Amino acid sequence: MTQIQLTDTQSIILSTACGRDDGMVFPITAKLKGGAVGNVCKSLLKHALLEEVAATDLNTVWRHDEERGSITLRATPLAYSTLGITEASATDTAPENAAPPRTIRSRSGTKQEAVIALLKSEGGATIAEIMAATNWAGHTARGFLSGALKKKLGLTITSEKVDSRGRVYKTSNT
Repeated sequence: MTQIQLTDTQSIILSTACGRDDGMVFPITAKLKGGAVGNVCKSLLKHALLEEVAATDLNTVWRHDEERGSITLRATPLAYSTLGITEASATDTAPENAAPPRTIRSRSGTKQEAVIALLKSEGGATIAEIMAATNWAGHTARGFLSGALKKKLGLTITSEKVDSRGRVYKTSNT
């Protein structure tokens, strides 16, 4: 199978759609000007990473068709596999229009994995320790905790003030 190369914008739009329970592309969260959204979506349609489905919400309409009415875009199973998102379990009772179930496959040796390991360690981690492990600035480390780990991955991160170390962050999620 040929590997599909995605631009940054295509990756953002596709990963956002795959991250939604219904797999829908709209509303677009990427900051694009002019006809860029149309061009990116047309390219993803051409590669069969998106498919047209009937729109149930007028705020998510991609185009209007005389025969089918309002149409929107949804990520295809190929989109999930291209992004490395695999099906957790396939069920025969799933509706035909439902997006496939997904689990996110994590890569080893990443900074994300290193930070999570630090947070899971017995004593947790301070911002300074995360900065040393990742070579990030302090604001980047704090943003990563609240953005990538809490909001995107849904980890529960707690913090407490420890006299000898300062503010220590921990997670108990697996």
